[in-house]
Amino acid sequence: MKSVPNMVSVITPVYNAASFLPRAIASIRKQSYDPLEIIVVDDGSTDGSSEIARNLPGISQYVYQKNAGPSAARNRGLELARGEFIAFLDADDEWPLGKLDLQLGRLGAEPQLEVVLGRIQYISLPGGEEVDIAFETEDRTLTHVHLGSGVYRRSVFDRVGRFDESLRYSEDVDWFMRAREEDISMVILENVTLLYQLHAGNMTRQMTSDRSNLATVMRLSLERRRRRGLSGQSIHLKPWSHYDETGRTRVRTPDDSPPGKSAA
Repeated sequence: MKSVPNMVSVITPVYNAASFLPRAIASIRKQSYDPLEIIVVDDGSTDGSSEIARNLPGISQYVYQKNAGPSAARNRGLELARGEFIAFLDADDEWPLGKLDLQLGRLGAEPQLEVVLGRIQYISLPGGEEVDIAFETEDRTLTHVHLGSGVYRRSVFDRVGRFDESLRYSEDVDWFMRAREEDISMVILENVTLLYQLHAGNMTRQMTSDRSNLATVMRLSLERRRRRGLSGQSIHLKPWSHYDETGRTRVRTPDDSPPGKSAA
C-alpha cells in the first residue's frame, strides 16, 4: 500500500479497556495534527470496548479480531495503516499535548532519523502497582522501552520487520532489539511523550518471570548477532543510553553491560 505523505497512522490495540479507551482516543485527537488516522484494533474484548470504540468520534478504522495478543493487534494495525508515519498508543495510556508536533518536527528536520522516542511519565491510578525504578525526576519520568513513546517512519518496519506474534510479553523489547541490530537511527528526547498509567488491570501485573519472555528475547538476539559476527563472536549493540540526547538515562536494557534493571 502506498503511504499518504505526512499522514500519521495511530494504532491503538484494545483488550478489555473500555473504561480507559475514551481518554486515550481523546488524547490523540487533542494533538491537533493533520492528516491523522486512528486505527483501533480490538483484540477480542468482552467488556464493552467494542460498543464504545464504534461510537467514539475521530476513529478512522475499527476492527475486531479473535484474541491473539498485542503483537498480532499491532500487526493488524500496520496492515491497515495508510500513513507515512506510524505511532502507537495502548488503550490504557495517554499522550501529552504537543507530542506529535514535537516528534514529527524532529523527523522533518533530520531526514536520517527513523525513530524519535521520548520520556515516559508514570502515573499511579487507584489500585496501580508501584514500580521499583529510580526515576530521573520528581515527576516520575524516565526512558523505557515503550512503543507509545515514539513516532516511527513507516519504512522502518520494512527493515526491522513487524512484531513477533509468538510473544505475549516483551514483544516491544524484541522489536527494539532487532532495531538496534539493524543500526536503526533513533533518538530519545528530553520531553515526555507518553503518560503511562499504572492501574489494577495492567497486563504486566500478570507477568511472572517465567512468562516475561525476556530470556527468550535475549537468546534470540544473541543468536542473530553471533550468526552475523566473526568466528562465533557476538556483535555488541550500542547501549540504550547511546540514543538519549540528554545522557540522563538510568534504566538499562537487559543486554546492557554491566547488568541493570530490565527495560520492560
